Amino acid sequence: MTLTKNHIIEAIFEQIGFPKSQSAETVETLLEIIKRTLESGDDLLISGFGKLSVKEKAERKGRNPATGEDMMLARRRVVTFKWSRELRNRINASK
Repeated sequence: MTLTKNHIIEAIFEQIGFPKSQSAETVETLLEIIKRTLESGDDLLISGFGKLSVKEKAERKGRNPATGEDMMLARRRVVTFKWSRELRNRINASK
């Protein structure tokens, strides 16, 4: 099952007791803070969870899969995630 924004809002409503409108506003505010942080190029570190970082990818050679034609892929920025030791241990312990 995929965890959606609505699932998170529902969990906040059930576990904390915030009204659904306040739960939705809280989630939206948190996501906006995360987006702005990454957009500015800063890293986001959440203790016990992991670190989101923006990395620069250089221009590189690629191939159009439909035509097989060689092409150059433009420089771009990507978000990477490095999980914390605590999260890794919890995920691996549940095997």
